[in-house]
Amino acid sequence: LNDFLDAAIDTVARSAAGAARAPRRQSFYPSEAWIDALTGEPVIESWWMRSYTFYDEYHRWAGAAGAIASRAEPFRLCFRLNPPPLAPSEGDDGAGGGVTELPPGAAPAGDERENEPVRGWLLEYILQATDDPSLLLPAAGVWRQRTGDAASHVPAGAQEHLLRALGRAAAVYPPINASLQGPAPEGCALTVAEAYEFLREPALQLRGLGFGVFLPGLEMGLGLRVKLGRGRERPQANESLGMLGMDTLVDFDWQLALGGEPVSREEFEALVRLKEPLVQVRGRWVELRPEIVEQALAFFKRQPSAGTMSIPEALRLALAPDGDHGLPVEEVDAAGWFEDLIARLRDGGQREELDEPPGFAGELRGYQKTGVSWLATLRRYGLGGCLADDMGLGKTAEIIALMLHQRATDGDAPARPSLVICPTSVVGNWRHELARFAPSLRVLVHHGADRKREEFASEAASNDVVISSYALLHRDESALATVDWSDIILDEAQNIKNPSTKAAQTARRLPARWRAALTGTPVENRLSDLWSIFQFINPGYLGSAEDFRKRFSTPIERHHDPDAATRLKSLVSPFILRRLKTDRTVIADLPEKNEMKVFCTLTKEQATLYQAVVKDSLRQIEEAEGLQRRGIILATLTKLKQVCNHPALFLHDGSKLAGRSGKLSRLTEMLEEAIAVDDRALVFTQFAQMGALLQQHLRATLNTEPLFLYGATPAAKRDGMVQQFQKESGGPHIFILSIKAGGTGLNLTRASHVFHFDRWWNPAVENQATDRAFRIGQRRDVQVHKYVCAGTLEERIDQLIARKVELSEAIVGANESWITEMSTDQLRDLFLLGRDAVED
Repeated sequence: LNDFLDAAIDTVARSAAGAARAPRRQSFYPSEAWIDALTGEPVIESWWMRSYTFYDEYHRWAGAAGAIASRAEPFRLCFRLNPPPLAPSEGDDGAGGGVTELPPGAAPAGDERENEPVRGWLLEYILQATDDPSLLLPAAGVWRQRTGDAASHVPAGAQEHLLRALGRAAAVYPPINASLQGPAPEGCALTVAEAYEFLREPALQLRGLGFGVFLPGLEMGLGLRVKLGRGRERPQANESLGMLGMDTLVDFDWQLALGGEPVSREEFEALVRLKEPLVQVRGRWVELRPEIVEQALAFFKRQPSAGTMSIPEALRLALAPDGDHGLPVEEVDAAGWFEDLIARLRDGGQREELDEPPGFAGELRGYQKTGVSWLATLRRYGLGGCLADDMGLGKTAEIIALMLHQRATDGDAPARPSLVICPTSVVGNWRHELARFAPSLRVLVHHGADRKREEFASEAASNDVVISSYALLHRDESALATVDWSDIILDEAQNIKNPSTKAAQTARRLPARWRAALTGTPVENRLSDLWSIFQFINPGYLGSAEDFRKRFSTPIERHHDPDAATRLKSLVSPFILRRLKTDRTVIADLPEKNEMKVFCTLTKEQATLYQAVVKDSLRQIEEAEGLQRRGIILATLTKLKQVCNHPALFLHDGSKLAGRSGKLSRLTEMLEEAIAVDDRALVFTQFAQMGALLQQHLRATLNTEPLFLYGATPAAKRDGMVQQFQKESGGPHIFILSIKAGGTGLNLTRASHVFHFDRWWNPAVENQATDRAFRIGQRRDVQVHKYVCAGTLEERIDQLIARKVELSEAIVGANESWITEMSTDQLRDLFLLGRDAVED
């Protein structure tokens, strides 16, 4: 900005002077050459000795207009702003506390000096040695001592320099002129308004011109303090279970803080009546800007100073105070039960570590005990939680342990069933895990065509746990809503990431005393995923969807605002527990995961089809607009992916498979090597038809029988496939899975290789799929192979995503919708085929 301003001012000045200047002339004197250079070519050609002399002359000349003194001067002029003596308040015994009603030195009402301005501030003049900045000579001493005497500490010429420098400074700050009327000026008396004006601008100007400026320690700004939870020691909500709830009320008491000191509303209004920009508050001078005064008055006009607020509001205020109240919240003071709650949330609720509860048939790992303790703490306060442990760390076992713990601690409270909602493919897994870890719990699976609806309430009441699926959540809402659930647990909670879906809306409506969400990807595509999950576990905590979008989604996703990201993390982190398998402090006995990209080439047939799709699609994109254009782009992405996979997938013609796809050839080679050493492998694809083609090709080529699981595979058959693949010996070597149907909820630890045949372009989804093998129970290192066709859009998008990995892992995921916002030229660069794309 400075460079731009310098260049702009120079250009404007030269343009204005150019028409009036005389023709350039050769001059022996550098001063004349300098004048010419100001309006012509900015170069001074002069003998170097004369240039040095001119440099000093120039600075002395510029100093008359307030510029920096010559570098040969032994000292410089400094200004020190001294506030008036602090006045003790009434009843203060001289201690200097309280709020001053009148400025120091103000005349009392009725005095003849009542309307005279009070000049209690002093701008003191000081000389500072340039070779020893610690040597300061007040102007009073400069005038009293005779310069040049042997006993004098005042250098020769100091008095003359002081007067010259004061003359230059007076051009910047006119009140200095009044002090120059006397014979020996030592300082300048100022009113409060003049002192404030000096602070706002002249002080900075004088510093910029080489003068020294020393300012008093003024407190700045007006903020808010709030005290929370100072009323009842414990609300009575849900006392039978020792739970609170999101409808619990918290006492609050607002207070203004001026310059770091609390002031009552009455004291603040007394200060406002002074109409002074600098006021004394409890022994300190504080800047009180008019715009801040207006914000404070507006706050008290719309907000009572004391009352009660809901627990979501209180938690937001305590965990991530911000400026939403018009003024910054400087301090939040919690007390009583609310103080205990905040302390537990901030340390992750890990003050105690629960052992395995009675009836738990197994042994929890250390981090799992921590997770159960964290969940139990949140449940005790009626606050929902999101258990976001990495895939494969055993979230299901932690929830089962919590169910047993709660039934052991609820005492005489009437037992209510828990509801587990999960994807259809995971229903069987939940049934098996409950039978394994908690054989004492009575389990009802509400699924299938023969499920009971009319007698559902009585059936549920006679069981401890009911398992159902997202597919039935909305369809059977009327039956599910007849039960007063103890807990509702959503497994793979990313299924409600879209808050407008019927499943998400139904989940929020079902009655429950406590709610929990299990997911390895709380943010899969965008921050609205996170809002939707929180709206289920803690309704209203993150505000409305529109408010969340304005405060967090847009600033973080579009503008990468670090402050907004920090506030959001402060709000959500107490309610999200995430541990990673790669963290050796969490789990030390899990093998390594090695990820690698496998770059493949296209066959000539693939390259021809690829170029034809690009040419045709770019023509259509240029002619389309709006939704139609976005639809064409997404269709083009799908077509190009299909071409990169195999021509038969794109053409749908049932033609032969061998020798026509670089990817398929490489996959066949690598799987052949894996089978040779008796390894097992998972192969993920997003196209069900590609899965069928792979099964057909690998069966014929490798003389093996691959399994294939996709969306239409019945639940019973899915369970059978998993059991068959997990056999210790004799099981199939290859399991082909649709990434949507088989990317979550399955335990496939017999595999030591994971192949992503085509990329989903969402790291979170790919990692979920990989974690079918890389999870507890895995005893071998897992090799992850991600296939990319070099020189195609697959490689370019992979590079784009790699640049955003840090942000994706921290908060925001990535899907393909962002590609639709690219310009046609950007799309052309993305789609065009590279030279290294085609095999020789």
